[in-house]
Amino acid sequence: MKVLIVTGLAGAGKSSVIKSLEDIGYYCIDNLPPNLMRDFIKISSRADEKINSIAFGIDLRTGKLFDEMENSIIEIKKNVDRVEILYLEASDEAIRNRYKESRRSHPYSSDGTLIDGIKLERDKLKDIREKADYIIDTSNMNIHQLRDRIKKTFQAKTASKLKIILESFGFKKGIPLDVDMLFDLRFLPNPFYIEELSDKTGLNKKVRDYVMSFSESAIMMQKMTDMIEFLIPQFEQEGKNEIIIGIGCTGGNHRSVTFAFLIEEYLKSKECNVTSIHRDMRR
Repeated sequence: MKVLIVTGLAGAGKSSVIKSLEDIGYYCIDNLPPNLMRDFIKISSRADEKINSIAFGIDLRTGKLFDEMENSIIEIKKNVDRVEILYLEASDEAIRNRYKESRRSHPYSSDGTLIDGIKLERDKLKDIREKADYIIDTSNMNIHQLRDRIKKTFQAKTASKLKIILESFGFKKGIPLDVDMLFDLRFLPNPFYIEELSDKTGLNKKVRDYVMSFSESAIMMQKMTDMIEFLIPQFEQEGKNEIIIGIGCTGGNHRSVTFAFLIEEYLKSKECNVTSIHRDMRR
């Protein structure tokens, strides 16, 4: 089990980092008192489903309990393989602008100005900053750049990949609402009108052989796989962890199932994390 403690200045992007870590496979808990981290790790180690990577989001809102951080880290190191600290910071100007935009009050500005609160917080956090394994300055990052930085830093330590779902369907029953990309195969010859193939589906080799016997099918297959391969890294860069590709024909039994089946095989040969669902296929 690996543990990452995410801390730093209020307004530096901790909530966004926690969400990004969740996307790449971390089990995340925000604002847990430090002295409870050890208890949670013990409970999770006995769970039926193994948890390999945990991220705790901890900041000064935990009050005096934050002072127990160092002792808590010493304790949890006895039960896990690795404990690391990620410290987030930003310039005074960046944090001030973020608080003005959100119209929230800084946790340490009640007795003075916002800048006074930021300086006080910096002083209280200087010890934990010195112990940090990673320090990220988010002053000039937008949310997408921060998410990309987190993935580049931590994703190699998890097994998470962009998940691709190929969903075959029939247009006569409606287009799936959750697709990111849509392909229409109704222009291809329909096996439904071939008597020996009509009651079969694209999971049957005879149906697939018929569908792919046409030059238009081969060209379409090539164009679809080229486009999907091109778009995968673009989706990853944008921060998506799952894409759904809709592949439709008239009834959702023959052409769409054939293409979903063959594209899944192709992408698996490229070591992609891909699966197929056939919404309207006969059982």
